[in-house]
Amino acid sequence: MSSVMWAAGGTLFTFLMTTLGAALVFFFKNHIGERMQRLCLGFAAGVMSAAAVFSLLNPAIEQTQQMGGIPWLIVTLGFLAGAGMIAAMDMVMRRMRRVRSAGDAARRRTLMFTAVTLHNIPEGMAVGLAFALAAEDGGLSLAAATALALGIGIQNFPEGAAISLPLRQGGMSRMRSFLLGTLSGAVEPIFGVLVVLIANVVRSMMPVFMAFAAGAMMLVVIEEMIPEAAEERDGVTAAMIGYVIMMALDVGLG
Repeated sequence: MSSVMWAAGGTLFTFLMTTLGAALVFFFKNHIGERMQRLCLGFAAGVMSAAAVFSLLNPAIEQTQQMGGIPWLIVTLGFLAGAGMIAAMDMVMRRMRRVRSAGDAARRRTLMFTAVTLHNIPEGMAVGLAFALAAEDGGLSLAAATALALGIGIQNFPEGAAISLPLRQGGMSRMRSFLLGTLSGAVEPIFGVLVVLIANVVRSMMPVFMAFAAGAMMLVVIEEMIPEAAEERDGVTAAMIGYVIMMALDVGLG
């Protein structure tokens, strides 16, 4: 039980950081112009692209190598599966009368929320496992778990904003945008605790989960976010800024 409590404590911190990032939506004015919409969408696209590479694909490759697997095969299959899942989900939503009547903006928001939420699942699992090991070993394991939680928590701040801000710019209320941004990070403590309870089953599948989430995120970014953000130069600039910030956080914090 001690391991579960430690895992819950570590992942609650990362969840809190997502919540703080989502809370940025309360600092924006009521009426948002098209330029601000492009900026927010571009920033979110940059954050998600960098997270897919540096938070998910690179660690998946490293973990597969450590396990003696075939990195390119595991990552490729997981990536394609994640992209395929989002593509299938998109196809279903395009055919649903309710979503079709709501327009492309509603469909895009749903896909973006799904992709980021999927991305947070393996991150929560990684933090949960780290703190479970720290509960058993202490010492250096605790320091490593704390550093991991701190790094992911800081990365989660712009990710929370990357969900809530585009939702707000799309016409959703501040409170609902905030709640959805927060909800995207709620899976971290849930799966952080769950992975401790079934660690032996899940640990070997972590690289696949990471690559799956990366594929889901990249399809949404390429198909739905970049085309609209890139209609003007300022959207492209925002995407680059988002990418650089997330890349620097991922690389700098390990």
